[in-house]
Amino acid sequence: MELRAELLKSIWYAFTALDAEKSGKVSKSQLKVLSHNLYTVLHIPHDPVALEEHFKDDDDGPVSSQGYMPYLNKYILDKVEEGAFAKESFDELCWTLTAKKNYKPNRNGNSVISHDDAFKLWCLFNFLSEDKYPLIMVPDEVEYLLKKICTAMSIELNSGELEDYLSQEIQQQSGLTVWQFLDLVNSGRFLRGIEREAISMAIEEVYQEIIGDVLKQGYLWKKGHLRRNWSERWFTLKPSDLSYYLNEERKEKRGSISLDRNSCVEILPDKDGKRCMFCVKTTSRTYEMSASDTRQRQEWTLAIQMAIRLHAEGKKSLHKDLKQKRREQREQRERKKAAKEEEMQRLKQLQEEKERKLQELELLKEAQRQAEVLLQEEEQRRQQQHEEMQKMLEIQLREAEQARASMQAEMVLKEAEAERQRKRITELEEMQQRLQDALQQEIKARQDEESVRCAQARLLAEEEEKLKQLMKLKEEQEEYIIKAQHEKQVLKQEMENKSKFLEEAQQQLEEVRVNRERVDQDVMLAQRKLQQASTNVKHWNVQMNRLMHPIAPGEKRPVGSGGFPGFSPTLLSVKDSSLKIKQNLEKKKSDAFKNGSKENINGQTEKQLQRPDKDDSNCEALD
Repeated sequence: MELRAELLKSIWYAFTALDAEKSGKVSKSQLKVLSHNLYTVLHIPHDPVALEEHFKDDDDGPVSSQGYMPYLNKYILDKVEEGAFAKESFDELCWTLTAKKNYKPNRNGNSVISHDDAFKLWCLFNFLSEDKYPLIMVPDEVEYLLKKICTAMSIELNSGELEDYLSQEIQQQSGLTVWQFLDLVNSGRFLRGIEREAISMAIEEVYQEIIGDVLKQGYLWKKGHLRRNWSERWFTLKPSDLSYYLNEERKEKRGSISLDRNSCVEILPDKDGKRCMFCVKTTSRTYEMSASDTRQRQEWTLAIQMAIRLHAEGKKSLHKDLKQKRREQREQRERKKAAKEEEMQRLKQLQEEKERKLQELELLKEAQRQAEVLLQEEEQRRQQQHEEMQKMLEIQLREAEQARASMQAEMVLKEAEAERQRKRITELEEMQQRLQDALQQEIKARQDEESVRCAQARLLAEEEEKLKQLMKLKEEQEEYIIKAQHEKQVLKQEMENKSKFLEEAQQQLEEVRVNRERVDQDVMLAQRKLQQASTNVKHWNVQMNRLMHPIAPGEKRPVGSGGFPGFSPTLLSVKDSSLKIKQNLEKKKSDAFKNGSKENINGQTEKQLQRPDKDDSNCEALD
């Protein structure tokens, strides 16, 4: 939302510059050109179909700002991505359109600033102006900006003269327009006796600080990471990183140090011939630096700590935060002023009510005094009459006494009336005291209400922070779900590979079974050959015994003890053992097939089958 508001301010100037007749409307052809240029500088894909459909030639008349806003929001501002375009190029486009019509540097016969400086002041004005159209800058922000420029030039702003100027210029509206502000700077009224180059450098410094979010910049000595030599570099500090360049022109960037909440800055003792040293520690590396003096080192360390704090608080710009705080302070002052005026009005009404009641009280007192005077006169008259009547007529004494009694009763009534009037006065005084107490209680209640509002604002800020944490946890949960799905796909692929491997193992097992049957056939053939050889050996033993030892008449020889010379009976036992070995081998192969160890069976089969082959060769040799 902040980026959209900033873009709308610059686009508003471009739109009003195209409004030559100041009717609030611009021709469609000019809006087409403006939209095409906005597509280009904001790096948004062009949509010529939507552009032509929205600005058809058969529409009646030019387009107002309200008619242009739907297209601007839908096809341009909604597609803008922060960081995907150069904000300065966008501002230059809008400045070129509006300055050509509205900015006249020689309006007062002289010019203190250049055209480029006027552009930077225009950008600063847009940043500090209120979010209301037509755009104006309130006097507090005008004074703040001029003080920043004067501070950059090490001079002091004449606040009294500025207040006089603003009181004369600001009559109908509550601030200055950008063209009034540029006329004020160009007039040289507050920058007397200062060279143009110094003013340009000060404007550039304030522009980099406020618009470029540069917290501090300057030369520092930096120790290399590999060569460990010291080099002087131009450093630029922003809330997110600390970049360093070959020189102050910032054309050749040599590196950047990313700052986060885990980064810190520490003071180092002097070493390697360098003084005023400090280091910036990150999670990956420690950067050693050296300032020109102790004051510069302190300023750099404080600025880097501020950048780390801003990054930890999630704030991208220091001056945006300061501008918001100043705006809140102004709104708070206005609210207090309105409350004070309302309180003064209420006090005034109470004072008028008090004066009215006092007037009524005076009237009552006057009536009481008149009643007392009349009562005294009446008493005197009555006494005179009574004396006259007493002297003249003794007979009318009783009537006089009755008249006196009646007059005394009337006096009691009058005294009772006077007592009631005194009670009424006392009640009015008590009512006045209660009104004063109620006024004090209302003031205290308003103070309590203000503190409760502050606490409520703080609770709202904490709730917003918790909401951000909840959204972050939700994003982490979504990432974990995506990761689990990916792992599930990997496991599925592994199961498919294992199933393929199992099928290949089953095929190899089938081949081994075929080989086993073939080996069994060979073993049976060898057994038959061995049995035939054993039979032949026995036969030949008998024949040899008969040939070697002729039978004498009447002589009998045992058959089992004969044989060929050199023939050992152990040969048959060896062959029997080879058969046992083959049987054991077949048993092991069957167990190995059950356990699925295909490779061991093949190896043992080849090794164990070598021995029966040798036995078969021996049998063939015997045959």
